[in-house]
Amino acid sequence: MPSQTPLTYRRVLALTWPVVLAQAATALTGVVDTAVMGRVGDMNDLAAVGVAAMIFTFVYWAFGFLRMSTTGLVAQSQGANDGAQARAYLVRGLLTGAVLGVVVLVAAWPIEYVALTLFDAAAAVEALASEYFWARIVGAPAALMGYVVTGYLIGSGQTRRLLAFQVVLSGVNIGLDVWFAGVLGWGPAGIGLGTALAEWLSLGFGLWWVRDGLRRPAKLFDREKLRALFAANRDILIRTLALLFSFAWLVDSGAQVSTAALAGNEVLLQFVAVAAFVLDAFAYTSEKEVGEAIGQRSQQALRRAMRVTSTLSLGFGAALAAVFFVGGDAVIELFIRDVRAAEVARTYLPYAAAVPLIGVPAWQLDGAFLGATRGRELRNAAVMAAVAYIAVDSLLTPRWGNTGVWIALLWMYVARALALLLYWPRLVAAAQKPAGEGTPAG
Repeated sequence: MPSQTPLTYRRVLALTWPVVLAQAATALTGVVDTAVMGRVGDMNDLAAVGVAAMIFTFVYWAFGFLRMSTTGLVAQSQGANDGAQARAYLVRGLLTGAVLGVVVLVAAWPIEYVALTLFDAAAAVEALASEYFWARIVGAPAALMGYVVTGYLIGSGQTRRLLAFQVVLSGVNIGLDVWFAGVLGWGPAGIGLGTALAEWLSLGFGLWWVRDGLRRPAKLFDREKLRALFAANRDILIRTLALLFSFAWLVDSGAQVSTAALAGNEVLLQFVAVAAFVLDAFAYTSEKEVGEAIGQRSQQALRRAMRVTSTLSLGFGAALAAVFFVGGDAVIELFIRDVRAAEVARTYLPYAAAVPLIGVPAWQLDGAFLGATRGRELRNAAVMAAVAYIAVDSLLTPRWGNTGVWIALLWMYVARALALLLYWPRLVAAAQKPAGEGTPAG
């Protein structure tokens, strides 16, 4: 049952610190993979992991609605004190994730062909990326079902269990990746295989954690609820594809500049990933709290949730920016042996360090709209932001090279926030209690 007292900074921190650690564990996996390839491989190995990982980011997060809609709908059910419906959203999501995971496996060959055709990478890089792809693709059903587990744990406020789930996933992943690639010398294929095995092992652990949510759900095939679920998923899918296309465009822009730029940018994108993962923890908390506010029909609770979570996110963002700017050179030296790639990473480190501050408004607003499951607004804003980003990148990168790549990236975060702000009044209106129902709680 949701709290009826105003949201406090202490409560947000209590909900968020496990998510921060869980997100940091997720980001650490990518960092370790990059470090292993940077130390034991060459520039082609490092670039291949970057390209192949982006393929999976694009494919899997095309189905990111499984996590996002589950969080919002479960939180709204919690706000309305409907536990049976929250459990039904968990079961529906797991069944959907399993089916979609099998679809990804069946479509693996055309996915690989199209993805590698779109990336303008060297032949040696593409060959190594293909090895990674086929080693990792076997984890698809587990990865997508894992998104649902994550969404349910966030939406129901079980963030400590989320931390345990993510620590298992990341810990096993890191251990296997280091062993397969760093010790056995299996290269990018070892990284992919380690990730796939970790996804299956962690799914079993996650299902055990949410076992109570699998009991006595509401009617699974309620036509109205299914229609609402698929409508939200459709729009969030389009939103996610627009954002992922933007990041794929970013990787390809670096590849067109040079292989050294592609490899150096891959390392810097780990800084961006760390910032996004850590600060997304506050966005996840806003998803839960805004979702409950929508379920309660409380505009006061909605505004309070955004104010408290955004203030804390800005503080953490400033701290991360400072850490990246001061300590980034040491990380780059540790991760990269290739001189040309390291030079690129050092040159553009200040741009990566700016992301934690510039990205906060976009991440927080994204979390609010996801918690309210405002799919149409999310879709429209993401498409507008993607068009604005591609226009700026197309203008700057041919003239300024990798500098244009990074300026366009920073602009993308600004464009996302501005586009979502256009729809903010609609979100607030969604929390209005209908006339005759009394004063909103909260």
